[in-house]
Amino acid sequence: DEMKYLRKHYIGDDEQVKAINRKIGKNDTIVFLGDIGCIDFIRKIRGYKVLICGNHDVGATKYKKEKRTVVYDADIYSAAEAKKKVKEELLDQTITEMQDLQEKLFADNHYGLVIVLQAMDAAGKDGTVKHVFARLNPAGVKVQSFKKPSSEELDHDYMWRINKALPGRGEIGIFNRSHYEEVVVARIHNLIKSDGMPEELVRKDIWESRYRQIRDWERYLSENGFPMVKIFLHLSKNEQKKRLIDRIVTKQKNWKFDMSDIEERKYWNRYQKVYGEVLTATSTKYAPWYIVPADDKWYTRYVVAQIVLKALKAIDPKFPKLSPEVEKQLTQFRPLLKEVDIKDLNTIKTVIDE
Repeated sequence: DEMKYLRKHYIGDDEQVKAINRKIGKNDTIVFLGDIGCIDFIRKIRGYKVLICGNHDVGATKYKKEKRTVVYDADIYSAAEAKKKVKEELLDQTITEMQDLQEKLFADNHYGLVIVLQAMDAAGKDGTVKHVFARLNPAGVKVQSFKKPSSEELDHDYMWRINKALPGRGEIGIFNRSHYEEVVVARIHNLIKSDGMPEELVRKDIWESRYRQIRDWERYLSENGFPMVKIFLHLSKNEQKKRLIDRIVTKQKNWKFDMSDIEERKYWNRYQKVYGEVLTATSTKYAPWYIVPADDKWYTRYVVAQIVLKALKAIDPKFPKLSPEVEKQLTQFRPLLKEVDIKDLNTIKTVIDE
């Protein structure tokens, strides 16, 4: 469906959208000035009368005179145009901003950021990690994948292995799957009875209890300088089928094939129901869930990058201030540079770079 990509990133930023929504009334006419694509989509989601004028000046002059008309100056892209713009421009811009903020986060060394990626099989978690985070400084990024618990891990509480994998201050920790496996997979396959829990503690409200425990734990992390952002990559059943078949028929992707992915697909409807309950019960202001469409990889990666960028901006890390002692040393050293031949400085820089 060509119409599914839009709304904030190709109509305008959050504040623009909020401002427009406040102005729109049921009887209003919305006028979009600019290059318009996906206009049928605009009509459907808004349910308002929409007039189009590609010429900004003419449109502004003509339609601003009409009563009960909202004029919105924006460029709306078709899916093909949006894909090209994201891949050639917007994703790089976003990652560049992430790099700058990550450097400050690492230098400041006060906050850590936890990114949770959850999804059905073949939704693109590994690819998202590669394309969104690969260009960050690896010294400040920690990626942890959570697979089937080991015997050692089963001998501890279900959060034990998660706590061990948390990032340090100044780091970004990426969980490829997470503690949410213990309220999704464990529930669907009734693993709770085989993980060592005392029988008297496995009550009817066990899952509600775990939701509460998880919320409390995530609040604890937030209040100690480790905010968490949780992202669910929402893959359609049909797209999952295509990707699983691709793993079978494409030689270069055979290594990705796992029979368990086929087996798990049988529980698709059950997974959707449980995920719906889990996301609703555990999305909070301090640790929100973001549901990201995952059928189109380019779009998924861009939206994930935007979410991470937003989280870094919320932390707002700064380079640490120098101590008075170091500042004094630099003040004393700077005049000495005037006495050094510029050629010597270039030589020193070359040696350092090598």
